[in-house]
Amino acid sequence: MRTLALSRRPVRSAALSVREARVLWRIAALLLDYPSPQTLAMTGQLAAAATELPAVVRAPILDFLEEFSCADPLQLAARYVETFDMRRRACLHLTYYAYGDTRKRGMALLRFKHAYRQAGMAMGDDELPDYLPLVLEFAATVDQLQGERLLSEHVPVLELLRLSLLDSGSPYAGVVAAILATLPAISGADRRRIAELAAQGPPDEDVGLEPFAMDPLTVGSRR
Repeated sequence: MRTLALSRRPVRSAALSVREARVLWRIAALLLDYPSPQTLAMTGQLAAAATELPAVVRAPILDFLEEFSCADPLQLAARYVETFDMRRRACLHLTYYAYGDTRKRGMALLRFKHAYRQAGMAMGDDELPDYLPLVLEFAATVDQLQGERLLSEHVPVLELLRLSLLDSGSPYAGVVAAILATLPAISGADRRRIAELAAQGPPDEDVGLEPFAMDPLTVGSRR
């Protein structure tokens, strides 16, 4: 992959209300998940909802939906797998960029699980809680404050994801750009972290994540 350039991204719009941010997160959660028939059937509704948003987030979402709604479903599915499942630098799991498949990732995953549990949202033990569509859905429909905190803590990761998608010419880059427009602007420290993550890539240590993704407070209480 070519060296990622730290190009400009949209600055958060002062006019973006909490409600508008939640609508955007809900739309982005659906678009960044696997393109199911149910999501494809909702493209008209999603476009209608997006038209009510400020231009900084409306334009990239409508551009994506225009292409998304006209594409062949099989091609969409193949493109999704190639984009997010076959490329380490375009992973939708937020903690993967810093920790890869290593033991250190376990504590980072627990931060997400604890936030979900405190908000009363149940998760299966086989699910990794840092999956971006899941975090967006949580922020949009369950706990806006906690969800936005989790997203904001991972602005460098989201920016690296956007840059990686942009570098490969993926239309998904626009969706991630819209998400970033709802979050705090990138800082100098963030920019340095992005450069580090881009240069190093995710660590590689195949240890299996299932034991580390579990919340130790719930182990032994499973039915």
